[in-house]
Amino acid sequence: MSAGIYTTSSGNSALGVAWMARRLGIGATAVVPANAPQAKLDKLRRLGTRIDMRANDVWWRAIEAGTLEDQEGVYIDAVRDPASLAGDATIGAEILEQWADVEAILIPFGGGGLACGIACAVRAIRPGVKIIACELSSAHPLKSAFEAGAPTQTSHEPGFVSGVGYGSVLPEMWPLARSMIDDVITVSLEQVAQAIRFLAENNRIVAEGAGAISVAAALSAQYPQTRVCAVISGGNIDSDILAAILQGRTPG
Repeated sequence: MSAGIYTTSSGNSALGVAWMARRLGIGATAVVPANAPQAKLDKLRRLGTRIDMRANDVWWRAIEAGTLEDQEGVYIDAVRDPASLAGDATIGAEILEQWADVEAILIPFGGGGLACGIACAVRAIRPGVKIIACELSSAHPLKSAFEAGAPTQTSHEPGFVSGVGYGSVLPEMWPLARSMIDDVITVSLEQVAQAIRFLAENNRIVAEGAGAISVAAALSAQYPQTRVCAVISGGNIDSDILAAILQGRTPG
């Protein structure tokens, strides 16, 4: 199959694109950063998707531009596309349907599509519920934007956590994030590792680093509400990293 569509998502959206492409019988390419977990790449390949790995800075510039000039096919924007945001919004609606008394929803913040999509639904249905974005203390473009009052370039040292904290908040996402997200919590890599271990040992849930940031924030007790929902946004973690964490180590 030739490459009919491509996406720069390094998260679960890439798997969604891959699954739909296979169902429709069209070619798909996932443009991923160099630190993308092997577990994710293996899943994409099993779905028949071609992998195009780029240096992290090249990959992020492609997300900012919304295109990649040397890539063929129709671009699927997993962050800014209204249809993608609407899909993420269904998560917010489901949370409110299942937990009427929830006080706050903690959400990992990468490109911003997941957090802003969930926030759109919550603001429409239960505007009193707080939306809290969660980032790394070593990679936090949203926190920096909130402090500066506008998107600003930040350093990026995510350690074993991939898919979050790159560059700055996308200009198209900033108005949504500024108006719909109430606060930002940052956590350390060690806290993320502890959250992954907590989920595996107590809930039998395997979470990737980016997916566990929200749980790390909830466990940190930085937010005072007691009825808190932490969105776990993915489970693509390499086995060697997971093994190290389960043994009590924080991978570099």
